[in-house]
Amino acid sequence: MSKVDLTGKTAVVTGGGGVLCGAFAKAIASCGANVAVLDLRKEAADKVADEIKAAGGKAIGVAANVLQTESLEGAVKEVESAFGPCDILVNGAGGNHPKGTTSKEYLFPEDLENTAQELTTFYDLDPEGIGFVFNLNFIGTLLPTQFFTKEMAKKGAGTIINVSSMNAFTPLTKIPAYSGAKAAISNFTQWLAVHFSRVGIRVNAIAPGFFLTDQNRSLLTKEDGSFTERAEKILGQTPMQRFGEPEELLGTLLFLIDESASSFVNGTVIPVDGGFAAYSGV
Repeated sequence: MSKVDLTGKTAVVTGGGGVLCGAFAKAIASCGANVAVLDLRKEAADKVADEIKAAGGKAIGVAANVLQTESLEGAVKEVESAFGPCDILVNGAGGNHPKGTTSKEYLFPEDLENTAQELTTFYDLDPEGIGFVFNLNFIGTLLPTQFFTKEMAKKGAGTIINVSSMNAFTPLTKIPAYSGAKAAISNFTQWLAVHFSRVGIRVNAIAPGFFLTDQNRSLLTKEDGSFTERAEKILGQTPMQRFGEPEELLGTLLFLIDESASSFVNGTVIPVDGGFAAYSGV
């Protein structure tokens, strides 16, 4: 992993208690930044912060709900009290929900008459579930950006890294809510890059391919550790024929943060996917 000098910078990582964003927080801290690890689960945020401190870095764990303005107001005060205003914001909070997911890849004629409880067709999708997924990903990026970047704008410098997905390029089957939300993140990244361009804030996004995380492990692996059918299909569409490791995202992350390397990179969404987006299937 390449290193950049982030000494004295304050970084905020939402969703920082998770596998990928926890790795992000540790990488940024290893470059000298003071890192605020934000997560809905305080214990998860503290665990990552403690690991950073054990490695010689500076970090705090902060409980924050990215969908609640009161929670974010408190988080801003806590971060600024500990480290000063935010210089680097990583919007990593997000996720999916079963109520925004169909049980089959395709709708078949017989499904229209099937009333089985375990079957969820497009027509059975729960609006509240769809709204939850969209809000968690999109609003959960918009609100932290509102709360943590005002001081960046006043100072005339700062960087935002959003977390998009392969779903933003081509939607995966079964998960329309998550796919739509991540497409919105990519679009919002471009919008923000333009909007903030006159106040010195750069905005880019990373679009991870497939990594085993706490959220998807049960969907991709069986109890014995072998891959599920869905995992096998993903691997069959990934030219490198494996899942990514969290560490393989860090070079792109640090490149986008590093002003000396990417000062003219703005409004991009960079896939880190083992070739998934490039493969047509034939």
